Amino acid sequence: MGNCCGTPQVSSDNNKKEKKGKKPNPFSIDYGVNHGTGGGHKLWVLKEPTGREIGLRYDLGRELGRGEFGVTYLCTDKESGEVFACKSISKKKLRTAIDIEDVRREVEIMKHLPQHPNIVSLKDTYEDETAVHIVMELCEGGELFDRIVARGHYTERAAAVVTRTIVEVVQMCHKHGVMHRDLKPENFLFANKKESAALKAIDFGLSVFFKPGERFTEIVGSPYYMAPEVLKRNYGPEVDVWSAGVILYILLCGIPPFWAETEQGVAQAIIRCVVDFKRDPWPKVSDNAKDLVRRMLDPDPKRRLSAQEVLDHPWLQHANKAPNVSLGETVKSRLKQFSMMNKFKKRALRVVAEHLSVEEVADIKESFQVMDINNNGKLTLEELKLGLFKIGHQVPDADVQMLMEAADVDGNGTLDYGEFVAVAIHLRKIGNDEHLHKAFTFFDRNKSGYIEIEELRDALAEEVDPNNDEVINAILHDVDSDKDGRISYEEFSTMMKAGTDWRKASRQYSRERFNSLSLKLMKDGSLQVTM
Repeated sequence: MGNCCGTPQVSSDNNKKEKKGKKPNPFSIDYGVNHGTGGGHKLWVLKEPTGREIGLRYDLGRELGRGEFGVTYLCTDKESGEVFACKSISKKKLRTAIDIEDVRREVEIMKHLPQHPNIVSLKDTYEDETAVHIVMELCEGGELFDRIVARGHYTERAAAVVTRTIVEVVQMCHKHGVMHRDLKPENFLFANKKESAALKAIDFGLSVFFKPGERFTEIVGSPYYMAPEVLKRNYGPEVDVWSAGVILYILLCGIPPFWAETEQGVAQAIIRCVVDFKRDPWPKVSDNAKDLVRRMLDPDPKRRLSAQEVLDHPWLQHANKAPNVSLGETVKSRLKQFSMMNKFKKRALRVVAEHLSVEEVADIKESFQVMDINNNGKLTLEELKLGLFKIGHQVPDADVQMLMEAADVDGNGTLDYGEFVAVAIHLRKIGNDEHLHKAFTFFDRNKSGYIEIEELRDALAEEVDPNNDEVINAILHDVDSDKDGRISYEEFSTMMKAGTDWRKASRQYSRERFNSLSLKLMKDGSLQVTM
């Protein structure tokens, strides 16, 4: 963390401005509450919104989706009748300066990028006292993998067409100084249900502006798609080509190249970077396709192909000549399970997120307040030592020093609130079995101790057609390891811990969990990953 570069814009009756360069005390303003106008503060997130009252121009209709910070609605222009999607972000969910900066930067990046047929376009932005509303192009054609598995014939040529589109998006972003940082199949939707529909990149929530040669250290993204240099905290835009290479690997064989039962295992697999081209269907995939995968997944970012070099590769230059032979039912089956399992995890992680928002976040804030003796929004080493003792953590001085150094990302010798979250999570182990039990109990409506097929169907009603027994059965089959037709807590826990994308549960948690990964150089020259 510690990347709180965006200070919330604050308006007050006397129009006093924050001192330039001073970090805000996260407790001096309640970021989640807008106070009355009588001299109190109001949180304004966007720099130049289209307007304050979205209802003057648009009607918000049915809910299309729900995420960590907000809800996406069908949105109709009152004058033209044109339909859009509107992502409404509740300010109550924006708890820290980091959350606020993420939203602000996402909007600025969407404004900055030129119109492109494969990037969802921004229409308008509104901000009232309770929410930020982002009106954008509506994509109704479904997720990338869902479209692929619905087709009767899936080939290498089809994978080449999709890959070219994804890399063209990367090229456009890099050309305009934007690093995406979270490329994955779920972030690509088809514009409509037509066979000829354009594939669109839809989520720029973790994207950042970059300058040539600039390096980044913040660990963000989704585990399966994360480049090795991200784990080493020294990276640039080359990470987007790596992520696109991971997607290409999945498109060709149905499973990720770097997989394990735990996040630590995924990280170790990424660092080892051994790419398997032996399992089915790789023997029948063309040499050109395999060559491109190898060069996109080169662990050395200096040797890795640029987006332009990927587009110039013979396999994509002659995509219409790529083999049109089916990659087989095995690949389609894997893709379907991969896609559907993600939907189940997302639903479960939303339950975990709801518990985090009311329990751990408040608890961590309270701990910070207790420790911040002079109430300046920063913790010194002495305050941290004393504070940990006060809240019942018996941590040796040497370990407190190590925690301090690990969490002090900006190296100023103190911890702001965002940096302190890393320490708190390290000590509390958020994401433990207690939270998984709560999520499991949410699904186990009849309290039988198992998630049965009807309960699974109800739980996934928002994400999956409840009448689609094939999908429901595929999920049950994959999770139900003892094949008794139901999901026990142990089976549920195993699923949730298998390479989970925890960012869906808590953006801060994901960053800090991966930030807690330690890379140790061994005598044989290899890197060992520890938590």
